[in-house]
Amino acid sequence: MLINFDFGDLQAFLAVKDTGSFHAAAERLKLSQPAVTRRVRKLEEALGSTLFERTTRAVKPTLAAKRLQARAEAILEDAQDTARAMRDDSVAFAHQRSLIVTVATIPTVVSRVITPAVAAFRAAGHVARIRILDADANEVTEAVSGGDADFGLCSIPALERTTMFEPLFDDRIVLVAPPSHDLAGKAGILASDLSDVSLILPARGTGNRLLIDEAMARARVHPVWTYEVGRTATALDMVADGQGVAMVPLSSIGRAQVVVCTLDLPDIQRPIGLLTRTGQADTTAAAALKQAIRSIVA
Repeated sequence: MLINFDFGDLQAFLAVKDTGSFHAAAERLKLSQPAVTRRVRKLEEALGSTLFERTTRAVKPTLAAKRLQARAEAILEDAQDTARAMRDDSVAFAHQRSLIVTVATIPTVVSRVITPAVAAFRAAGHVARIRILDADANEVTEAVSGGDADFGLCSIPALERTTMFEPLFDDRIVLVAPPSHDLAGKAGILASDLSDVSLILPARGTGNRLLIDEAMARARVHPVWTYEVGRTATALDMVADGQGVAMVPLSSIGRAQVVVCTLDLPDIQRPIGLLTRTGQADTTAAAALKQAIRSIVA
């Protein structure tokens, strides 16, 4: 059965029934009187019943109108309840989303920055849940520019025109060795000294490897690597296990069982900063976590 009337038609009918006047019903509904008349006629045609007896002096409801009143009121009440429930659900969902902060970050700064910043965030009384997307620098940039993260922490100043980079600190690339290694604790290590050891480097094409290769090229040295690895954590595990020495960001060392050595090379540094989508307004929780990060690295 095709239902050829809507909630507006039922509202017009009830307004006329309650006021006894098409004119008064129009004022109540903030419609023109012809609009109310059209809606009532549409409802009459859909139901196949006359709802009002119209005279020059009065508008009287018919028996069909009296029978329809209770049903129309129930239909509209159900519709209003549904609308209220949907709005409440939407508000609750928006509230829940505002209580989640999604941070995209390169893994190497988690222990140095993210972990203490989260602790400070909690100590300040913030209760938001924190989702951490650990990925490489390019993926962090994509997550921020695509709206999958509230903000990012990475080492690429600007790959997307839709993002803004706020520098926080410079992170040195250092040489690390096992505690028992001959180079452990040694100062002024020459690049040529690395030719006799198993050297672990970041995979070619990564941001850290580009920095290392550029620095080595400027110094006119070309050490030969023994291992290439995709993640710094893997390099640190291999060093701790005695498999060789590695060049890694200083911020990544954390509690790794390694010793930092001093290379006789100009400092190799990468900028670490906050990445935000252009024009994005931070939620209260996201702004608070950003400030905690700034305080940690200050």
